[in-house]
Amino acid sequence: MKTSYMVAYTILVLLLAQEHVKVSAVTCSPAQLSSCVSAITSSTPPSKLCCSKIKEQKPCLCQYLKNPNLQKFINTPNARKVASTCGTPFPKC
Repeated sequence: MKTSYMVAYTILVLLLAQEHVKVSAVTCSPAQLSSCVSAITSSTPPSKLCCSKIKEQKPCLCQYLKNPNLQKFINTPNARKVASTCGTPFPKC
């Protein structure tokens, strides 16, 4: 079971590292959300760093949801729970 989380984590980090786009004053980089991986892939509560990164990347979340490579990680019940816990409503795109 831990192996599957490590595989998912590795895939997510690689996918996140590929995306870099500028939206407003925010540089959209899914890699910025790497501190949230454990919270999204398990029941671990999000860290303060994770929450600050979600708030920072909020303008980019719809763009990430439209990306088929990222969507399967971001559009999950755990990702929604993490966003909610961090006080960042999940976007309606």
